[in-house]
Amino acid sequence: MVARMVRAKLDAASIPEPIRAITHRIRTAGGNVWLVGGTVRDLALGLEAADYDLATDLDPQAAAAAIGNGQLEDARLGACRIDGLPWPVVVTTLRIEGNYRDHRRPDFVQFVTDPALDSQRRDFTCNAIYADAQTGEIFDPTGGLADLASRTLRAIGDPAKRFEEDPLRLLRMLRFEARFGLTVDPITEAAAKACAKGLVTLSKERVFDELTRAFCGDGRGRALRRFVELGFANLLLPEVAAMEGVQQPPQYHPEGCVLTHVALVLDRMEAPDAILAWSAVLHDVGKPPTFRVAEDRIRFDGHDVLSARMADSILERFHASRELRLEVSEICRDHIRIASLLQMRPRRRERWMRSPLFPKHLAFHRADCLGSHGDLSIWHEATRLRALLPPERPPLVTGADVLALGVPKGPVVGQLLRAVEDALDSADGIEPDRDAALVVLRRLALAHVKA
Repeated sequence: MVARMVRAKLDAASIPEPIRAITHRIRTAGGNVWLVGGTVRDLALGLEAADYDLATDLDPQAAAAAIGNGQLEDARLGACRIDGLPWPVVVTTLRIEGNYRDHRRPDFVQFVTDPALDSQRRDFTCNAIYADAQTGEIFDPTGGLADLASRTLRAIGDPAKRFEEDPLRLLRMLRFEARFGLTVDPITEAAAKACAKGLVTLSKERVFDELTRAFCGDGRGRALRRFVELGFANLLLPEVAAMEGVQQPPQYHPEGCVLTHVALVLDRMEAPDAILAWSAVLHDVGKPPTFRVAEDRIRFDGHDVLSARMADSILERFHASRELRLEVSEICRDHIRIASLLQMRPRRRERWMRSPLFPKHLAFHRADCLGSHGDLSIWHEATRLRALLPPERPPLVTGADVLALGVPKGPVVGQLLRAVEDALDSADGIEPDRDAALVVLRRLALAHVKA
């Protein structure tokens, strides 16, 4: 991320009117209110806030009553959610907290009126800056502005205690460090390494969500490298940690080892979603187990197929959705196959280019090339050919044709239709018609029945 000037006072005009209206209602009810957390951090860096967090000295019920349309999301923590706005908005009563015996939630909460006390429960100094939504005046009890100005990420108070309270903060540290181009201060980093074992206590869902955010955000390649460097990957994703130092053939991968390549692919992605991000991270996890030095060069025979299987297993371990698992596995499996796209039979090539996932295959291939040899010739030609595709033709045979032959409903219907397409793709120099497709279908259906 490009270094940005840190603002010592927010421009009140940059704060949306609906947010100022909420703060006005709280003040009218006799409360004080501040913007806080990532909201102020982002605005202080001149970025657009993705959400709005506000803190007030009103108790939760009074705050909800003042807002009018707020929903007490967690009365114990004093959090009131406001729906119906273009951004997520939460108003939270200032509080101090007890210990975190479950490594996620405080054992007790006490509401307070001093934001300096509230700041001590937060994770990093850059997330504990308070700002008046009406005037833009900043209150900075932990020195967050100075740390932002020096590009430092520092835990508040005792960093070991912060990480032991909720080990997810270790992964948040990676994301903030990478996204904002910060350097973790030495004391915080030493505590992070010492507390890394706490990561295994986190739910798989929380880990997956936080890693997805890190791998989709700015500085994502750096986030991955630090994930491995700090030892976190050894605990959560040992298959990824194993890529570090695994050498590759320099004629195809002048960038260096497998991990370096994967981090570069992540960086070269244009605004990746979860599918592309995890495809980048996992597409070469099959290389360490298949590494061998042949007579001509280093080889990774079958790593694409193995990577697809490993990716599915890893994502299942993190309770990812079935759809995401299937799509990431497909991209991992076919990331070598796309190199033969231009040599495919026209019907087979067209069928792949029309598939719903092909735009992601193409986006991944571009990043994969830019993260290694840099040759985009296949990407350019594939993009051109896809743009020239004629309007899609109706299929020559359908499921109704399969059922009409007495084949029962079920997966076999789709299998037969795909087999017909494969057979027609192989017809040299012949543009098949419906009659030819029906002949092939009858033959395949008969073979299925006999089997």
